[in-house]
Amino acid sequence: MKNLIFCCLILSTLVFSSCDRVSNPYPEVIVLDLDTTLYPGNWSDYVANEWPEFSPNTNNNRNIIIEDFTGHKCVFCPAAADLAHLLHENNPSRVFTASIHAGPDGKGDFQTVSLPEYPIDFTNPQGIEIGLYFGQNDDGFPGNPRGTVNRVNTGSIFQGPGSWSSMVSTQLAENVLNVNMQSKLNYYEETKGAFLHVEIEKLNTSITNDLAIVGYIIEDSLVGDQKMSDNSHNETYIHRDIHRGNLNNQAFGRILKSSDLINGKYYINYSFIVPNQLDGTYNPGNMHVLLYVYDKATFEIYQVIKQKIIN
Repeated sequence: MKNLIFCCLILSTLVFSSCDRVSNPYPEVIVLDLDTTLYPGNWSDYVANEWPEFSPNTNNNRNIIIEDFTGHKCVFCPAAADLAHLLHENNPSRVFTASIHAGPDGKGDFQTVSLPEYPIDFTNPQGIEIGLYFGQNDDGFPGNPRGTVNRVNTGSIFQGPGSWSSMVSTQLAENVLNVNMQSKLNYYEETKGAFLHVEIEKLNTSITNDLAIVGYIIEDSLVGDQKMSDNSHNETYIHRDIHRGNLNNQAFGRILKSSDLINGKYYINYSFIVPNQLDGTYNPGNMHVLLYVYDKATFEIYQVIKQKIIN
């Protein structure tokens, strides 16, 4: 159960025998919609002792997210997934992938469960909502496999896999950083709960459209069934970077508001339970979060960062 918490933070310096504790950089009163029961202790202790502080962000690079819209019964999707993974491996700190199991109709034939050969449901409500929205509003999303590269519009924000490599290369070379981000996460094994804190800075003040932040929960890899290009059934296929849903169940995130601003930067906080893997086992080390900020008018993603659950 979520509680609306009004936390009064006293900005003072606590003197210890060996060092000084730096005061929390947040305002005296902050409003948080967090599930504080996920913290295995007194919430006041978290606020006083574990709430993170951010150092100046020294990142100078614009990162890239490839949204690979896929399906476990799509015969052309494994090659697209391999390409997306290769682009990530070539630039592991700057290119990230979210394999979203959805089509332009939301949940289509490629995404449905077919027993006994294809028993795993890779879909989730937010992925279906995203696919359905773009399927209804963007004629560049005719089916799987299709993808976006930072949702940059080249006539459409959706392109076939044949365009992904050149788009990634172009964006890496241009490296236009309009928005910068950094994050910190505290995970508690006792509750399977995580508290995620994000700092966002808009560097390009000429951007006047609303900005929104989205968090994708990603499962790194899972061995499962996949239909291959020769129509064969591969029982040991490795599904990578599986989109498992969005933080706060928000398919398109939340708009950054003036009330989120502190000294010219936005601060957003999340709490969530780390889910089991799709095979039912629990492995938080196989999960991470992709956080991105995008333009609400154009859908272009200005920055994306990866936050591990367990560092």
